[in-house]
Amino acid sequence: MRALVLGGAGFIGLHLTRRLLETGRSVTIVDDFSRGRRDVELARLDVPVVHADLTRREAYEELPHGWDEVYMLVAVLGVRNVVNDPARVLRVNTVAVMNLLDWIEPDALLFFASTSETYAGGVNAGVVGVPTPETAPLMVEDVTAPRSTYAISKMWGEAAVVHTAREKGFPFVIGRFHNVYGPRGGTDHVIGEMSARAIRRENPFRVWGADQARAFCYVDDATEAVVRLMGTDAAFGEIVHIGTDTETIIADLAKLVLREADFAPELQVLPAPPGAVARRAPDLTKLRALTGFEPRVPLEEGVRRTFAWYRDSM
Repeated sequence: MRALVLGGAGFIGLHLTRRLLETGRSVTIVDDFSRGRRDVELARLDVPVVHADLTRREAYEELPHGWDEVYMLVAVLGVRNVVNDPARVLRVNTVAVMNLLDWIEPDALLFFASTSETYAGGVNAGVVGVPTPETAPLMVEDVTAPRSTYAISKMWGEAAVVHTAREKGFPFVIGRFHNVYGPRGGTDHVIGEMSARAIRRENPFRVWGADQARAFCYVDDATEAVVRLMGTDAAFGEIVHIGTDTETIIADLAKLVLREADFAPELQVLPAPPGAVARRAPDLTKLRALTGFEPRVPLEEGVRRTFAWYRDSM
């Protein structure tokens, strides 16, 4: 099996590449390194790495054909990146996908990485329940809000994949990731960001949205779900939530991180960022039915592994 991982030098992309290699696939990575990293962990994979900007049609034309699987993880994400440059989010996250859909061959199986942000507006508006199934309606509360651009781009991407696949005849799986965390995850995710501040001994230690709840998914569980979906014919043509369904209060998450840091600062509780939902957790009924998937890494263990990586890296 020949697999092409677009955005493979990023967080989930690198872990997914490692998991694909464990299954015996031959993998090539493509990345523009605007967020992905050329580091020791990437080098250890010992796979071909192509440096390319996939918003350029020519970049796709320069890639070889004959892939059995294509994994599309290219996107601008992270709250700070989205809020600081929403126009770039819309451009990159749509143009790169459109170029891919023009290029992809009919016999390649496509995985498109989407997000729980697609239905976050519905949760905020009170029309979508939690835990949330894939059938929840997608909506945007405020099209002028910079933060909404990421959700809009992923809604567009889902629709583009579905309708182009029907036209061109290639199989696909759309996976909506929910709060994936782990080693090498940067500081745009709450667990990595908290770990970095705990290592720096921030005091008082700021906690935004302490009463909010999230279901955190360790990256190894997320990549296992992807591999299972791509190996399940019944998943082709489906949109499937990927994550865990055990909710954790942000204040309790902060205590877990600080315990790993052996640090007991004063806590400074601050309002949640604008647009953040009060709760988020996926209904995993569909994922379980299709693949038999069950999350294996509990939050305490995942935080321990993640904090250790940040401590050693920093």
